[in-house]
Amino acid sequence: MTCMIDRCPCEESPRLGAMTLHPELESVPRARRWFRKFIAPYGPLCSVDDCALMISELVTNAILYGRSDEEWVVRVEWFREGASLRVEVHNPGCPESVCLRRPDADDAHGRGLLMVDSLAASWHSGPSRFGGTVVSFVMSDAWPA
Repeated sequence: MTCMIDRCPCEESPRLGAMTLHPELESVPRARRWFRKFIAPYGPLCSVDDCALMISELVTNAILYGRSDEEWVVRVEWFREGASLRVEVHNPGCPESVCLRRPDADDAHGRGLLMVDSLAASWHSGPSRFGGTVVSFVMSDAWPA
């Protein structure tokens, strides 16, 4: 796994950190651990546990639904935008395949985005600047205004 951290966020570069993960299920707990480690020095006021849970769900989805004929990776980046924290998860899948489901009580899958929708201030999916798909969420009031 590759991990890069921007130590000095500034107006021109609001990115606080990034990690690149292999598309394997072992990457999910790594993503949680590394996010917790590298967001801690910034002291966010929002729930880091909720963020780690949402990252787990989005990285899992990226691994399960990302597709490429070539070797590929999952990218996770997090940004400070004013008082908000935005987290992005990128994979080579199709953006139009991301949808919020309303699973039945006996369905074994399909609750990840529903959970993100309930915990985050907002979420978005669309084309990634790396090609493929990005799914992001925003936690408002992560820092004092």
